[in-house]
Amino acid sequence: MDLYCVMGNPVEHSRSPRIHARFAELCGQQLDYGRRLIPLGAFAEGIAAFRSEAAERGDTACGCNITVPFKFEAAALAQHTSERALLAQAVNTLRFDADGSIHADNTDGIGLVNDIVHNAGVPLKGKALLLIGAGGAAAGVLGPLLDAGVSRVVVANRTVGKAVELVRRHAAIALRHGASLEAWALDEVPGAFDVVVNATASSLAGDAVPVKASVLRAGGLAVDMMYGPAAAGFMAWAMAHGAAARDGLGMLVEQAAESFEIWRGVRPPSAQVLTEVRASLAAAKK
Repeated sequence: MDLYCVMGNPVEHSRSPRIHARFAELCGQQLDYGRRLIPLGAFAEGIAAFRSEAAERGDTACGCNITVPFKFEAAALAQHTSERALLAQAVNTLRFDADGSIHADNTDGIGLVNDIVHNAGVPLKGKALLLIGAGGAAAGVLGPLLDAGVSRVVVANRTVGKAVELVRRHAAIALRHGASLEAWALDEVPGAFDVVVNATASSLAGDAVPVKASVLRAGGLAVDMMYGPAAAGFMAWAMAHGAAARDGLGMLVEQAAESFEIWRGVRPPSAQVLTEVRASLAAAKK
């Protein structure tokens, strides 16, 4: 059996096993996808154990998804790393190749782009976009957002120096696409934006939205990278100020679809699975 898993700490909340099991069913792929709780400070050992335990059973460990707090440690284990993962300096997908090497990628950004463009039906080309936050979540999506053809991106963060560093790291890709790329403090963001993406943990912590409502352009789109109850506050704020609101569930499914294709060479029907997951969550609330 080909084995995959999601590794993190915590990890019991992850919906990845269900999503990938459905992808496999719909694509006619035989695999097993589980969860593995990895002790803090023991990520490399966790990868080695996953691969060796599979081999002892006669199975093959083929890859894994990485969630917090190991995305930075995962990058250090790979022999081959995609350009987008190098830019992000964080990894959420590892593929174990037949020659024993590890290929690393970050599918978060393309997952966000695909959800906005294909599922929400909002084209990004030529749009002005505000990215709130400059941590690992923001770093994972900035490169693909620039690749999608946005004309202007402002990265806003409480600690401006982190935003400046993220902008500096992506300056070449912004230049290549002819996009404006700026760093600002949260309370100094100038202008209004077609798309606002919240990549901070403010929703998870239940904190107030960290930017002023004037950043929202009427009829624009506001996306929180969290989903479920954690995204409710940001979405309510966006809708109260005339913007459409979207949570991060579509991004979750789309980044998983990208990982699945990296592993299996088959593109799963992500829109169908997203519809099913949303329906399942809605039914669970009743």
